[in-house]
Amino acid sequence: MAVTKKDYYDILGVGKGATVDEIKRVYRQLAMKHHPDRVSAEHKKEAEEKFKEISEAYAVLSDPQKRQVYDQYGHAGFDQRYSTEDIFRNADFSSIFESMGGGGGASAFEDLLGGLFGFGGGGGGARSRNGRGGDLEYELVLSFEDAARGARKTITVPRREVCHACRGEGGTRATCSTCQGSGQIRQSAGFMVIARTCPKCQGQGGTLTKACSTCKGSGRTSAQRQIEVSVPAGIESGMRLRVSGEGEGGTRQRGDLYVLIHVEPHLVFHRDGPNLLLEYPVPLSQATLGAEVDVPTLTGRVTMKIPAGTQSGAVFRVRGKGIPDVHTGRAGDLLVRVVVETPVNLSAKQRQLLEELNKAFGDESYPARRSLLSKLKGH
Repeated sequence: MAVTKKDYYDILGVGKGATVDEIKRVYRQLAMKHHPDRVSAEHKKEAEEKFKEISEAYAVLSDPQKRQVYDQYGHAGFDQRYSTEDIFRNADFSSIFESMGGGGGASAFEDLLGGLFGFGGGGGGARSRNGRGGDLEYELVLSFEDAARGARKTITVPRREVCHACRGEGGTRATCSTCQGSGQIRQSAGFMVIARTCPKCQGQGGTLTKACSTCKGSGRTSAQRQIEVSVPAGIESGMRLRVSGEGEGGTRQRGDLYVLIHVEPHLVFHRDGPNLLLEYPVPLSQATLGAEVDVPTLTGRVTMKIPAGTQSGAVFRVRGKGIPDVHTGRAGDLLVRVVVETPVNLSAKQRQLLEELNKAFGDESYPARRSLLSKLKGH
């Protein structure tokens, strides 16, 4: 059963109009209260879960762009756009904990969050040392039909690979004498131990003594990769597909590729979830007398009955001719909105016939008009 995530504003106990400064102040208080290092061993697991929860809420609501997406789409739309690591990328923890002393407060909390959520810390050194490559994002434009039916697309993704000549080391390295190759320096700061990036080697654990001639010391080379992406039927604009292991190369593990979907509009169809909407012009004579008409769908034409006396704006449902739900695969319906088309460019003979027909009609032929006029009597 799917787990329903709590509202980020409720987690922090702030209103939707809260300022960034207010969000920072509340988060600082909650983080100090629920930090795992401040509780006893039997309550540590509970504190870790709470700390993860409030930190994720802060990372989203303190970032104007992420907050705008969350406010517009809620958890469902937000989670399709951002992975957990994306949420914490560029989150400002330094201004929150700089008053704690000891230096490196941001690094300590990024390391803690990275451990709790299962990703590397926010700095480039942490990512390099845990051996995981960076995630990439690619925008894929789909036709309306491909999004509805599903498709397989081959895309070309530029990315950086681990240099094969130096295996990502950048060349010959000497172990850092300050951190002894760990890339971090640990210091006590109040109730916890702060691990900050080694200032000498910048978290690399060593210093470069001779640069690799292939990558010029960067440890990475540029490449282009053709990747086949399977697009599920029913996908919508704004959704993201995760292609595991197709991000940038790492010394131990590749990052992931996130494919952001953009669906082009259709000339005649509009979409409402799994349902297709179609405005279909019907001649006045057919709407009056009734008829069977051929209406288009994404898979060909189907016959639909127009009852006699159909009014403009009437909606008819053609079951199973919509778009598959991207999660269940169940097809929606085609909703056909009838637009009664009034004839134009009449000849003299046609005008004469219509005038004679109009004289033959009584009020009983127009019940909606008669009802309105009846309600307006005395006004």
